[in-house]
Amino acid sequence: MNNAQTHYRACNLCEAMCGLEIQVEGDTVLSIRGDKADPFSQGHICPKATALADVYTDPDRLKRPLRRTSTGWEEIGWDEAFAETVQGIRRVQEKYGRNTIGVYLGNPNVHNLGLMLYNAPFIRSLRTRNRFSATSIDQLPHHVAALLMFGHQLLLPIPDVDRTQFMLMLGANPLASNGSLMTAPGIERRLKQLKARGGKLVVVDPRRTETAALADQHIFIKPGRDALLLLALIHTLYDENLVNPGRLADLTDGFDEMKTIAADFAPEQAAPRLGIPAETMRQLARELAGAERGVVYGRMGLSTQPFGGVCQWLINVLNVLTGNLDREGGAMFTLPAFDIVGLTAMTGSTGRFGHRQTRVRGLPAFGGEFPVSALAEEILTPGEGQIRGIVTVAGNPVLSAPNGRQLDKALDGLEFMVSLDIYLNETTRHAHLILPTTTGLETAHYDLVFHALAVRNTAKYAPALFPPAEGARHDWEILRELRNRLENRHKADRSTMLGKLDFQRRLRPDQILDLGLRFGPYGANGVNRDKLDGEGMKLRRLKNAPHGIDLGPLQPILQERLCTPSRRIVLVPEALAADVARVKAELLAENGAENGRYPLSLIGRRQLRSNNSWMHNSPRLVKGKNRCTLLMHPADAATRGLTDGQTVKVCSRVGEVILPLEVTEGIMPGVVSIPHGWGHNRPGVQMRVAQAHPGVSLNDLTDDRRVDELTGNAAFSGVPVEVTADL
Repeated sequence: MNNAQTHYRACNLCEAMCGLEIQVEGDTVLSIRGDKADPFSQGHICPKATALADVYTDPDRLKRPLRRTSTGWEEIGWDEAFAETVQGIRRVQEKYGRNTIGVYLGNPNVHNLGLMLYNAPFIRSLRTRNRFSATSIDQLPHHVAALLMFGHQLLLPIPDVDRTQFMLMLGANPLASNGSLMTAPGIERRLKQLKARGGKLVVVDPRRTETAALADQHIFIKPGRDALLLLALIHTLYDENLVNPGRLADLTDGFDEMKTIAADFAPEQAAPRLGIPAETMRQLARELAGAERGVVYGRMGLSTQPFGGVCQWLINVLNVLTGNLDREGGAMFTLPAFDIVGLTAMTGSTGRFGHRQTRVRGLPAFGGEFPVSALAEEILTPGEGQIRGIVTVAGNPVLSAPNGRQLDKALDGLEFMVSLDIYLNETTRHAHLILPTTTGLETAHYDLVFHALAVRNTAKYAPALFPPAEGARHDWEILRELRNRLENRHKADRSTMLGKLDFQRRLRPDQILDLGLRFGPYGANGVNRDKLDGEGMKLRRLKNAPHGIDLGPLQPILQERLCTPSRRIVLVPEALAADVARVKAELLAENGAENGRYPLSLIGRRQLRSNNSWMHNSPRLVKGKNRCTLLMHPADAATRGLTDGQTVKVCSRVGEVILPLEVTEGIMPGVVSIPHGWGHNRPGVQMRVAQAHPGVSLNDLTDDRRVDELTGNAAFSGVPVEVTADL
């Protein structure tokens, strides 16, 4: 330990941004602990962070470009890999048209500084409209609601959990996710502090999650019906004269229209369809309205259902009607040091919705991207514009997108596929070329996205801990080189005035970051420059503060940030209001259809030692008992003659899986649950630890035809299934 050195950084494996203290000696990681001096995370750490060392040393991690041949995979040089990538893309586009190349960005992109800064210009160089990402299997409804209500797709309200007195949480399990669209390291401590100061936490979920077990009150709800509950709460606020928007009254349009919409959704009408007593709903509305500081928060369970857009809109409406939007202890807005909202608003890039539709099914585009639920059919369906080739960047949609087996089949038939990835996984095994990147501890890190979603304004930068291996390339270097070659740009071209204005072509990520910090709200001329003495925020200042800089609690700023044409909150956007008719027709009707062949509702679940499908090649994260089990209520098990530990078959419209049964009263009758991210048993995968703990893929059961019709987001929650003994 005499030569040991200490390195500080933020973990980039989930949204929490926990500060890390890493002890290293040479190229060996001795320990990874929570950084107690980090002003945001205060020493909190979860098991995933310790696995950063596993990724760095993983013998299965790719470090040289691979080319697929008739006899297997072979390593090739970078120049050859770049040339073949560009040739493959051009060959497809010249033969079939420019839109016949697709691109898919996986969730790890938003955890990576280089990819966040260099993806957009690279994608533009592809000149294709067929763009997809993990957004539409996750948080797309949040963005649609934000765009239509506040005028910017990234103006996402964040629960001020550190100061609230009443928190109503729906379809979220932050004790497993560490917070989602609510960057809050040490969330268990924060929620316990809420209760300790006399506050109340209420969780609504079909499963008694880890967070629900901590709550003061847990309410079971039938999957996919949260919109009914939210409308019943709004009805009660109006019915009992509890609407009190406070200062928001002079900033918001649509209060009367909202009252009219909610009039048909009395709790007494909704109760039979929800399985929640009407008085319970009315009491929730009273407690929210009566709290000195309250907030409503909903996440994956609400976004990934057939009414995801309506749900996220109605959560914002509840926070407005109770005066809890843009108020301390309510749902607030961040002012990060690198201000992606401010920067994009200046350029007019606030978001677009419904400007295009997919070729086959007519699903809407959002922000230039189509819903990933349409990806397989866009590959498999013949006709003009059929996708014939694809570029995937840090994504594994075979395991993360709905109806994964159909997508598996689709990718297998492509004429050309190239993947930027560090593993030969369930998706990249279909690629003709794999371009591996440096990762984790070899890269400098600053969270562009999650500082903008945090429950407190902070900033933290960490240089790379280890130098790249000889011959390795950073992701941004790969993207920049591919872009240059696709655009036939050479060094001479970069001396032109246009080239000089192209930051991504001329500058490294740290240089672009420095510019963003200097011209941000805490820079020398920023609106919040008084938060920092002297010369304001810049990268050098962050480098000299390895534990990060605390920029203070969230403050009311919405009025200055609104991007709607009227500069006012649109409480009742036309598209969202129109979708309420679908809620009424499908959920409120007393004779609402139940699926006889598939009588159970399948939901997913998040696990603390799992991060989508990323981290299953880490021995320390998959060790112990099998966590890929089917949860089922004892009554449902008894009806089917099933017992705990038995191997069962789960069938849906699109497929079936076989896995162990776990009988528990922690899930409501009529509902079953499988964790997502597993299913590492496909041939050709080269991830030895993951293959030894394969589990099954939830998305071999989820249905690509089940989407939120308004937003196009995948509807994973509440998939109709049946469970039988595996004979």
